[in-house]
Amino acid sequence: MRGLAILLSFHFAGLLLRYYAHIPLPAGVIGLVLFVISLFAGWVKLEWVEDSAQFLLKHMMLFFAPFIVGTITFARIIGSNAAGIGLSLIAGTLLVLAVSGKVTAHLSRKEGERIDGKRMVE
Repeated sequence: MRGLAILLSFHFAGLLLRYYAHIPLPAGVIGLVLFVISLFAGWVKLEWVEDSAQFLLKHMMLFFAPFIVGTITFARIIGSNAAGIGLSLIAGTLLVLAVSGKVTAHLSRKEGERIDGKRMVE
């Protein structure tokens, strides 16, 4: 029970931080970052939260039930817009792949150069 209280307190801290600091991230992400920082700092021991985390992971499907019900409820609308949804998914994925490839190629070229502009010899 202590582990669940710790996990929920970090989520609540994320909610408060998001509300008062106007951070443009979900409260769960902020709470998770705070939780990881406290784990690495040693403020929270893994043993304290391990059982509760395993329980939540084991029953994770319950947390996705509202999304599944919503998808089933709006199946007709999703079906009538399937072409647009599919096209945007494919185009978005290809765009992300292309931009990631260009940035990686650019950074790889930069890494091979010295500050004075000469290529490094490996």
